[in-house]
Formats: sequence, structure tokens, C-alpha cells
Amino acid sequence: MKHYVIVGNGVAAIGAVEGIREHDPEGRITLISEEAVPTYGRPLISYYLADKIKLDTLPYRDEKFYNDNGVKLRLSSRVVSVDPKEKHITLMNGDTVAYDELLLATGGTPKQPPISGIEGEGVYNFTTLAHAEALKDVIDTVDRVAVIGAGLIALKAAEGFAEKGVDVTVIVRSRLMRTYFDETSGELITRHLEKNGMRFLQGAVTEAIVRDGGGGVKGVKTDKGFVEADIVVVAAGVAPNMSLAAEAGITTGEGIRVDDFMRTSEETVYAAGDVAEARDLLTGEYTVRPIWPNAYTQGRYAGMNMAGANQPYSGGLSMNSITYYGLPTVSVGKTVEEPGVSVHTHLDEEAFIYRKLLFTEDILVGVMLIGDIDAAGFYTSFIKNAFKLDDDGMQLLIEGEPSPSLWPDEYIEAMMNNP
Repeated sequence: MKHYVIVGNGVAAIGAVEGIREHDPEGRITLISEEAVPTYGRPLISYYLADKIKLDTLPYRDEKFYNDNGVKLRLSSRVVSVDPKEKHITLMNGDTVAYDELLLATGGTPKQPPISGIEGEGVYNFTTLAHAEALKDVIDTVDRVAVIGAGLIALKAAEGFAEKGVDVTVIVRSRLMRTYFDETSGELITRHLEKNGMRFLQGAVTEAIVRDGGGGVKGVKTDKGFVEADIVVVAAGVAPNMSLAAEAGITTGEGIRVDDFMRTSEETVYAAGDVAEARDLLTGEYTVRPIWPNAYTQGRYAGMNMAGANQPYSGGLSMNSITYYGLPTVSVGKTVEEPGVSVHTHLDEEAFIYRKLLFTEDILVGVMLIGDIDAAGFYTSFIKNAFKLDDDGMQLLIEGEPSPSLWPDEYIEAMMNNP
């Protein structure tokens, strides 16, 4: 009977458990996590911070899931080393756990930029439930918050505070959400959030977090002026947490490098989720895509292959879907205009509606939707499957009318035969 060990307890770990059980209903599974709670919906922590949801609504899978799948949970347990030759891991408390197959689903760690004054009280991150709990302890005692960052984590942290009536300023080095959205999208999102009470200092370089004589936060000094704040949230990105792999001699690059079966350079060690450098569906390159759907799918394929399924992972897809104060946004696939890519846009500034489609010849390779996202699922199907389009089909997509009637007959037949 195989013993599967999973390090980490995010959505990739859940996918791995389900993938293992698809092919091995009997093997032992041990799941080890530094966090004190079972897996939860990380995108929901801003709503928890704002008291819009309760703690008991956060779990992504409840305890019954672990029991039903025969998973032994070891929470509040930190893994300090991996020995691929002896096939065991060592925990902070000195325990060793032997494995037959190991999955590293260790996620990412918030980046701490080299800013004067960043060390000390009053400076927070916002990627885990523990971070949200720490901020909940102070949210009712502060009047002004500065958020440093321009991505999803920064905006969700800011939203959590704004929902509680706290004065929020977001300090942005370049522009909002540049990884997933273009300048027009970013401007629409910024205007919408400003209407809901947030302030933005864009194109500003953070020079220092300024403290008073007692060490408390006074504000943030930037090259565009001083932002008064009682606390600061640093959301300057997340780095793959790959130290365990690197110290064990496992090949790393941007993340832990894996093959098409999610296997690392060590035969019995796999990686998945925000830490894995895996295949991209559109480019075929190997890169880190820290996105929930990709993390789950990578975990599931890792689990299946740990259990002997030998099924290749077809690749992840860059995508983002989030709603800001009622404004829905979606970005899928390529977002950068480059040679060989044709671009078609539709903009209604007053209605906060924007649509941008990117094609490589007759294949849709990217889409951005702001405001009206009803067709997002259809657009995604064209991107994922690289369906070729004739001129009429392309025009329908450009006009915002993608339809399953444009899918190839063989694809529709395959769907009908495999519901």
C-alpha cells in the first residue's frame, strides 16, 4: 500500500487528494500544513475582513472531505527538509515522515520589498487567514490605511478596509492589475473603485514607511508625496515557496520545475500550484501561473500520476475573474499586444463596459471583459480549444456574440458522448 505525503493544504492539495483517490482508493494519504485550519477559499478573506461572511463559510472542503478520503491531517506542522534519496521529510518538531510519493504544494510567500521601515509593528501582509485575523484585530482601531501594491491582493485588501469605512489609499508603482488587464481596463477599474471611496496614488515609488518615536506607523513616503496611515498593508506580489525543493537539490527556476506529469527532477517528488513551473497551454512554455483553477488542475494531475495514471497535463491558462464593488471583470489568455496578434475592442465608458479580443490569425488567444461578462465561458472555450474561425465566426466574437454553434461538429459530438 502506497503512502502519499502532501506538503501544503491549498486548492492544489485538494486536487491531489481527489486525483489520488480516482486511481488508488486504498493508499494512505498524509497532508501536512503550516496553517492551523483545513483548506479555505483564500479569495474570500477580504469579505471575512469586512465582516461580510463568517469564519464558518470560508472552508473550501470541510472535515468530512478529509475523513471520507482517508486523509490524515497534520496541521500547524512545518516541514523543514526533504530527503529524496531516503524518501522522507523532517518536521520542525523533529518528526520524520516516510513517503512513497511526495507532492510539494507549498504555494507562495508574500514578497517584502526593500523599503526602509518595513520591519516592525503596523505592517501587514494579506494572503492567508492568519493575516486576515491579524488585520481584523486592528481594523476597528485605525482611521487610515495605506496599501502598497497594484495587483489582486492589494485591491482585495483595500476593499476589505473600505467596506468597513476606513480611509484607504492604494500606492501603485505603475498601474492596476497590469498582469491581467490593459491600460483601458485598469482605468475603468480605478474609476469604479474611486467612486466607491478608495484613493489611488499611481505611478508612485514607495521610498519609506515612516514611524514615530515609539515605532508606530505614521505613513508612507513616496516620490509623489506623503500618505498618512495608521497601518500599512504590503501586497507587492508573491514568490513561489520553493526553498524545500532547492535545498533538497530538486531543480528550480522561476518555480519548482515539473514535467508534463507534474513530476520534478526527482522521480517520486511532484509539485503543483503556485510553486510549480508548469506548461502554459497557449505558449507551451514552462512558467508559474498562480491562479486557483490552474492550481487545482495541476494538483489533480499530480495526484493521478502519483497513483500511476500516467496522464499528461495539457497546460494551464492565464485567467482572472473578480468583482470589485459590483463591477465584474474577466481576463483569459494573452493580454499583451505583440506582432502577429490582431486586436479588436469595444468601449462604453459611461456604462463601464469594455471588451477586448486578441486573435492569432483565425484563432482567439485572449479576451478581456469589464462590466458585461456573460459570454466569458464561451470565449474561454474558444481559447482553450484553439478553435479555428471563419470570417463570419470571428465577426460574431468581435461583436460580443460567441456561440456554441461555432464549435466544430466533432467537438460537439465528443461532448455529447462524454457528458
